[in-house]
Amino acid sequence: MVDEQLGPGEMSLRLIQAVKEMTGCDGGIALRSPSLALEYALAALALPEGSSVMISALAPVWQLLTLEKLGYKPLVLDVCEETGLVSPAAAEEGVKAGARLLVLSETMGVLPDIQPFISLGIPLIEDISQSALSCYPAGEGDAPVQAPVREPEPASGEAAAPAPDVPAGKRAGMYGVYAIFGMEDRDIVTSGGGAVLFAPSRREWIVLKRLADEAPSTDLMPDMNASLALVELKEFARNERSRRELFALYSRAIMAGRHKTFVRAGDDGSTVYSFPLVLNSGFKDVKAYALRKGVEVRQAFENSVIALRQEQLSASCICANSLLLRCALFPLYPRLGQKDAARIVKVLSSLP
Repeated sequence: MVDEQLGPGEMSLRLIQAVKEMTGCDGGIALRSPSLALEYALAALALPEGSSVMISALAPVWQLLTLEKLGYKPLVLDVCEETGLVSPAAAEEGVKAGARLLVLSETMGVLPDIQPFISLGIPLIEDISQSALSCYPAGEGDAPVQAPVREPEPASGEAAAPAPDVPAGKRAGMYGVYAIFGMEDRDIVTSGGGAVLFAPSRREWIVLKRLADEAPSTDLMPDMNASLALVELKEFARNERSRRELFALYSRAIMAGRHKTFVRAGDDGSTVYSFPLVLNSGFKDVKAYALRKGVEVRQAFENSVIALRQEQLSASCICANSLLLRCALFPLYPRLGQKDAARIVKVLSSLP
């Protein structure tokens, strides 16, 4: 007689193994949410309560709420309007102000220049929920930054997973002490809910593994969700080719217009998360125009930190507030039909 496994089990282990093979990380744990993943990462770092933690104003709101719930002091940083990313200069100022950790959100799949963040001298957690399986340029950064917070126990003898042979540099997530691979409904890979928290190197994995071994089953990703994530990972390369083709079509459609998308340095390695368009006019007007043409758009950062705390942060996060009001997401997904894609291209090329 065979039991149907619904809770954490074999499929979750297979998902972790797939992530290890695709990223080259040393180990990971599949959890029920990205917020839980952040909790486990902070526990592994043993970051003292009350510490200041830097996050992007365009980061998903769960980052802010999780830090506040755990007793940390979020330091919300503004972003560069051209990329939607926190700048190294802003992070450096945050370190001078006493911040002890940076949660680096790779917004809209755009990869940052990672070396200046590594050079800050504080632990770095990469949130790769929108940039998963991107590749940094070859030679970008020499090694993952090591956490100066806690000394691990001697190695237990478990062999490290070999890094995959990839055409560019390291995968997104491989430069921090930990990486949060969110798999919620609007992330680049979805499990229907959950996240994989992984450690790029053995030193950090030894610490995280102790926490993983003691984790209650209610914290772990169920096999039903892990199964969906495995299917998405299997189809990722094919889906990414389709997304890239659509992105190229959309990009050509806006070339003569007033609206621009984000600058994507090292574009060959960046994941195509969606098609964000920074508008030169009001969002409501563009949304109404697109809807009349049969295309539905939404605010790109409607679930961000700045969206929740706009009144409090708008003065200090001017660029993020502007992007909240002016950045629209147009439909871009692998199974978008030719007829619908053509309609979207027509709308993009004729936006007011």
